[in-house]
Amino acid sequence: MKEFKYSVILTLSLLFNGCTPKELTVEEIINRSIEAYGGQKVTNSLIEFDFRDKHYISKYHNYRFALKRVFTDSTGNIIDELNNDGFIRLRNETPVILDEEWSGKYSRSVNSVIYFFRIPFVLKDEAVNPELIGEIDFKNRSYYKVRVSFSEEGGGEDFDDNFVYWIDKQNFNIDYFAYSYSTDGGGRRFREAINPRNIDGLRVVDYINYKPQDLDVPIEDYDTYFNSDGLIELSRIENKNVTIEYLK
Repeated sequence: MKEFKYSVILTLSLLFNGCTPKELTVEEIINRSIEAYGGQKVTNSLIEFDFRDKHYISKYHNYRFALKRVFTDSTGNIIDELNNDGFIRLRNETPVILDEEWSGKYSRSVNSVIYFFRIPFVLKDEAVNPELIGEIDFKNRSYYKVRVSFSEEGGGEDFDDNFVYWIDKQNFNIDYFAYSYSTDGGGRRFREAINPRNIDGLRVVDYINYKPQDLDVPIEDYDTYFNSDGLIELSRIENKNVTIEYLK
């Protein structure tokens, strides 16, 4: 009888432990988020979209990239391109000589717009250092809270930026993220994803862009700060006319 009772207890214990949800690592959370947004096939792709009055082109293929911004101003047709070899500006197809300051400003501007568009795929970049800092219920949803810093090597001139992502525990969508930056005067922002849609297998979102009233509040606390009306709407990030082509 004792042996029977022990067998039953052991069986129930094994069943119970087997049903316990597995705790995900931060790498697994990021991988599931990437799958939710389109998966690894986006690694080799050509994406185009309009943001405000400019056209953006993002091409990643076989470890090469070319990020372009195309627009027209009073001087003619402008193409800004950032690629593996550096940055170049063309005006009416003629290279423009730029000093280091302006070259840096233009390249950061192009990279920033496309970087935010490509979230969460950018979280697999080699310089990314992700850390799971907690779980939280926010706006009637449950989230993983992931902080991201960057290694100086490979992290670019803005390697000291910091991000915090709120990743939905059920569908692994990134509904909110906050970041601090030091380039171009520095600042802090909080973004809320809106208008999600699926375009040829790619999850695309727009954002409401907020700025904090109190710069002393850490970005990882912006969920609480948001609920207390501590963030002011600054702008809307609306990506239009999005197309995607998957490259082999």
